[in-house]
Amino acid sequence: MAVVEELLRSESDGAISFGNHKLSNKQKVEDFRHAGDLLKVKTYNEITKLEKNGMFLYESVPGTSVLHFQENEAGVEFVVEGDEDAQITIGLTDDTEYEVFVDGKSIGTMKTGLGGKLSLSVELEAAGEVTVKIVQV
Repeated sequence: MAVVEELLRSESDGAISFGNHKLSNKQKVEDFRHAGDLLKVKTYNEITKLEKNGMFLYESVPGTSVLHFQENEAGVEFVVEGDEDAQITIGLTDDTEYEVFVDGKSIGTMKTGLGGKLSLSVELEAAGEVTVKIVQV
């Protein structure tokens, strides 16, 4: 498994990778510029949190490492790694229905509320890493 040593980085395909679930002490990177946006990440073994332009975008409990996180008009896609099963919350569009895929399999549709947050659980303890894709229905 590969953690993100620099805590937050831009990838050549336009995605970002962030978080380090192996850290025992909280670390952060602020004012990281990517594709015209300002990003901030806080991460360690208990929580990983990402903000974009001051708004909530991603949070996991316990902390995770996220690779190739890509947003588009239809949703988000990323690979998440961790040592334990994790609860992930993603900031999306308010009051919108999404289909959620974990490791290529649909786990059903979910609707965001007024805050635009969608929460899901991923089993990482046995797998180590899984692909997550969230697509607007």
